[in-house]
Amino acid sequence: MYLLLSRRAQRFLSGTVNVGSVSEPCGVPGLTVCHAGHLSATESPTEEGSHFPLYPNHIPTSLLQKGLLTAGSAFMALYNPYRHDMVAVLGETTGSLALKNLWEQMKTHPEGSQVLQERPRIRLSTLDVAGLRALPDGTFGREYIRFLDDNRVSPDTRMPARFVDNEELAYVIQRYREVHDLMHTLLGMPTNMLGEVVVKWFEAVQTGLPMCVLGALFGPFRLNARKRHLLTAELIPWAVRSGRSATCLLNFYYEKRWDQTVESLRREMGILPPPPKQLGLSCLA
Repeated sequence: MYLLLSRRAQRFLSGTVNVGSVSEPCGVPGLTVCHAGHLSATESPTEEGSHFPLYPNHIPTSLLQKGLLTAGSAFMALYNPYRHDMVAVLGETTGSLALKNLWEQMKTHPEGSQVLQERPRIRLSTLDVAGLRALPDGTFGREYIRFLDDNRVSPDTRMPARFVDNEELAYVIQRYREVHDLMHTLLGMPTNMLGEVVVKWFEAVQTGLPMCVLGALFGPFRLNARKRHLLTAELIPWAVRSGRSATCLLNFYYEKRWDQTVESLRREMGILPPPPKQLGLSCLA
């Protein structure tokens, strides 16, 4: 069953679809791509269930196909949490209700609604990396670049949305993915398994995405006894309290806040001061 589901998921992810005389990546063989529709930001987003792509990279799927993708990606994500492609698919196929709730929160918030309207992207091509490196230590932009350097990660590795059947909600999950590393920076968490689990607990409380809940619940099983004790005794309670007290993480136009200090941004968002034992977590790889 595991192999069957994972192979079916891989076929969806690696298949092709014809666009005129051009073959483009897609996961549903036999579909013909037409121009994507657009949903006004004033309309309530719904899963449209269209048979045609609604935005670039969109792969229309039936309920059965979504079920197979969910099962296969869940198995793969649990087997190997570093399979970010499978984690991304799981987030898209299970996150409809949570994404609608996040969209509603953004729509009614001044800064969040501006993000929805302008749709900024966090990519190396949109970042002034040299300018961020020149910012003083302790500023959000400088510490974000330091996080990328120290952990050898790049914002360009974030998967594009493909299986969300609504253009507005597709941007919401794309934005969530692209601010994930910003949450690591604000929470002071490295990218090792311990740091990822802590961030997932914060994001699970904040977003309600089933993918985040799954990672938060099952991630600790991959840690040794020492790390699990630190996690359950201090880090999870802090992450949950911070998630509950913080403003919706998608309601901040982070690109306009690079020169703000990390401490002041934490206070503005409502993120609680990190516990003392947070120091040195990067050494607990």
